[in-house]
Amino acid sequence: MKQRILLIVHQETSNPGRIGQLVEAFGYTPVICRHACGDPLPESLDDYAGAVMFGGPMSANDDHLPFIRAELDWLDIPLRENKPFLGICLGAQLLARKLGGAVGHHADGFHEIGFYPITASPAGRALFDDGQYFYQWHNEGFTLPPGVPGVEHLAASEMFPNQAFRTGNAYGLQFHPDVTDDMVMQWSIKVAHRMVMPGAQARDRQQAGLKAHGGQVETWTRRFFAHWLGRDRAVAEPMPIATPIAMAGGN
Repeated sequence: MKQRILLIVHQETSNPGRIGQLVEAFGYTPVICRHACGDPLPESLDDYAGAVMFGGPMSANDDHLPFIRAELDWLDIPLRENKPFLGICLGAQLLARKLGGAVGHHADGFHEIGFYPITASPAGRALFDDGQYFYQWHNEGFTLPPGVPGVEHLAASEMFPNQAFRTGNAYGLQFHPDVTDDMVMQWSIKVAHRMVMPGAQARDRQQAGLKAHGGQVETWTRRFFAHWLGRDRAVAEPMPIATPIAMAGGN
């Protein structure tokens, strides 16, 4: 029986994108949990090889949404069990908040929507190459809790200094390695009104970024996924062609 990986998404139409493709390419069974839509979260990850929590249009500070509070509490499970956990965008912000960090808007109102370069910190140089670009879709960022043992800052961007971090087997990524080419095209059409926000890139710049950096993002994500699961030498099967989805961008 194949091992399973839990994929927690936040909308009825959400799709795990490239990460979902990699789960299958590496020989795992994806289990999609739409907790925000009523699916229960597991009480343990004993039956899973790992868990991924994805982005969404809501805020990690939306305590009036019962599922936000429940997901914050649920993060005790992967942290306590030391199972591989990956938080992406909203998922990373929830993980940072769980550890004692804060989530909030950029002081000058900037958004990251499009492709932006990431700079590795000393602790992240084994994971990131120089001059790497990743797709972003958010207007909130997070801080890391000062003085918490085991929390490592891994990467920054010019506008948002916390782009990647880890603690034990849990990683948080503010950027979107899950977003496929089709998702970039759909997000930039369906939520086009956000292209005029300070710091956001127009659709033609996003298309140019996709052409320039899309292949590198796919290669990095495959490499990171193997590292995250402790399978650095594993070779995944070629990923299937991505299918279009109807999913709103992150916060």
